[in-house]
Amino acid sequence: MNTELYHQLLEQCAHYNASLIAVSKTKPAESIRVLYDAGQRDFGENRVQELLEKAPQLPGDIRWHLIGHLQTNKVKAALPYVCMIHSVDSRKLLDEIDRQSAKLDQCTDVLLQIHLSGEETKFGLDAAELHAILQEYQTGQWPHVRVCGLMGMSSLTDDMALRRKEFRHLHELFLQAKQEYFQDRAEFHHCSMGMSDDYPIALEEGASMIRVGSLLFGQRNAG
Repeated sequence: MNTELYHQLLEQCAHYNASLIAVSKTKPAESIRVLYDAGQRDFGENRVQELLEKAPQLPGDIRWHLIGHLQTNKVKAALPYVCMIHSVDSRKLLDEIDRQSAKLDQCTDVLLQIHLSGEETKFGLDAAELHAILQEYQTGQWPHVRVCGLMGMSSLTDDMALRRKEFRHLHELFLQAKQEYFQDRAEFHHCSMGMSDDYPIALEEGASMIRVGSLLFGQRNAG
């Protein structure tokens, strides 16, 4: 665990008024505890089952972010633990988050995931789907969900110019959505983009959150 690098990352984030999500997927609770003791509170997990195993072993003031693809049948189990779901990529998923949040009498913070790359393996909404969902949201649909911004993943490529272009596109969509649907609503303020190998570009292009794992924890274990 590189705590010196951790503090350097915090300084970079502070310069851009952004926050750091430490991606702890596949990492044991002991590794998370080291970073927690250094001051980190926001951690990102990909899988609900892994989150359910780790959360009870760790302090209750950790803010868990679900950043991986979420199946509707896992929403009920995840909601008591997560502070934000970054990967909402369908109306069907919004419906289920709203339904389960209502049962818990809570409002769940979410980000809408945008499909940035041409890779078919990645999930996300296109611009038209985003606007359709936000138009519905504006009418009061999903009253137990609070849309707090957008999330995206860049292409898996060494072409950093392409990644920059994708991040810029996401930030432009974010600004358009804020202007059109959230002018008088402060909750829509997050643009979550950038990971260990491209976060400096994401910060330059307007990220309000970066999701960094291997740089902090070392290469992740298989799984």
